[in-house]
Amino acid sequence: MKIFQKAFSSFLIMASGLSLAGQDKGTLTLETAIEMALQNNHLLNIKKLQVDEKAEKVNEDRIKYLPVIGIGGSYQYNSSLPSLTFEQGRFGALPFGGITIPLPSKDELIVMGQHDIYNAGVTIYQPVTQLGKINSGVRVSKTELQMAETERNKTIFQIKQGVEKLYFGLLITQKKIEEAELKVKLAESKLENVENALLAGKTTESSRFGLAASLAEEQQNLLKFKIQYDDYAEDLNQMTGFDQTGPLVLEPVDSRQLFEKVMEIDTSLNEAISGNNDIKLASLQKTRAEYAIMASKYGYLPDLGLIGGYTYQKGTVIYPENNTYVGASLKWNLQDILSNRTVQKQRTFLREQAEENLANTREQVRRDIAKAYRKIRQCEELIKAAGKAVEYRSEDLRIRKTRNVAGLNLENEILEAQAALAKTESDYFSAQMNYRIALSELKILIGNY
Repeated sequence: MKIFQKAFSSFLIMASGLSLAGQDKGTLTLETAIEMALQNNHLLNIKKLQVDEKAEKVNEDRIKYLPVIGIGGSYQYNSSLPSLTFEQGRFGALPFGGITIPLPSKDELIVMGQHDIYNAGVTIYQPVTQLGKINSGVRVSKTELQMAETERNKTIFQIKQGVEKLYFGLLITQKKIEEAELKVKLAESKLENVENALLAGKTTESSRFGLAASLAEEQQNLLKFKIQYDDYAEDLNQMTGFDQTGPLVLEPVDSRQLFEKVMEIDTSLNEAISGNNDIKLASLQKTRAEYAIMASKYGYLPDLGLIGGYTYQKGTVIYPENNTYVGASLKWNLQDILSNRTVQKQRTFLREQAEENLANTREQVRRDIAKAYRKIRQCEELIKAAGKAVEYRSEDLRIRKTRNVAGLNLENEILEAQAALAKTESDYFSAQMNYRIALSELKILIGNY
């Protein structure tokens, strides 16, 4: 049994450090991880491209303010040409010297064109009554641009918080692995003592199996934590694009990054109204709906605009070769008056939906802020309690080491104190990490993360 337990422990150590030989460790800090994630995240790149797309859409809509300039030309070959025929005497007769001369004096055939006809021209149309509708469309596009920027910022916050949660999760799991390793050592030591006692006939076989089961459970917990660490590390590598050749090593987080004075943070809804991304999006949706309603009101107006141009043609004799013209154009589709009324009602309902969504989002953010603030306060109490436990366990370990030097207690008692201290340190560290995560959630809700 003893040989089996040692072999199983050796297997765990080999499994956890299988790739250590001949490889370099990959060191990563929290700031570097966040920076790499923001550079390499594909979703964030999509959001940035959407912002660029919406910016170009604004430029496209602004062009509609300018006059519409159309340039065209054509060529035509006519196999039969139009002509005018005037019979002799069609216009009467002219008396002259006792005779009459018919007008025309003979049949006349006048060809009205040529086989080859060329024409080219430039037309300029400046909308007048549709400028208000165009302006509303530009405002809608600008609002959509702001929404895309807000979505991008929201994605940035999500990525930063996601990296923080994975980073802190890895640090917490590291502490739990340290704790589990000490418990495995303690269980191995107890089992070894019992096996020695069993050989001396001072205990029963049942005690050995009970301690062996405890050792197997501790080894199982250690293996679970190592598997969890590997999963977190893989997720962090995937999110950041960090490609190390060896085990991932995380730098400790500066304590100044963990704690901030919550009293200096405005936990009311006042700052969140202007900073929270969800509230911004809901407000922009309402603004977009209002601009859409404004655009639909201009739909009742006729399409009136100024028109001008220049044409050149050659091949038709009844038209001038060069012609410049100015004027006005008026189009009014009366059916649009009826359809525009239903469009305006639809957009009014969209605005009412946006108003309800904005009110609901504000209420949800208010509850989330209160929840995050309450969680921070709870974490503060947990940190205080865990800190006291660490002090007491540290003092207990110091006393046991002193007694061990004096030969008053066994080595197992020191391992028990070390395992207990590791557990309290793990709880204390977890409370600190949870405080930082809760603080980041509060900052995201307020909009100053």
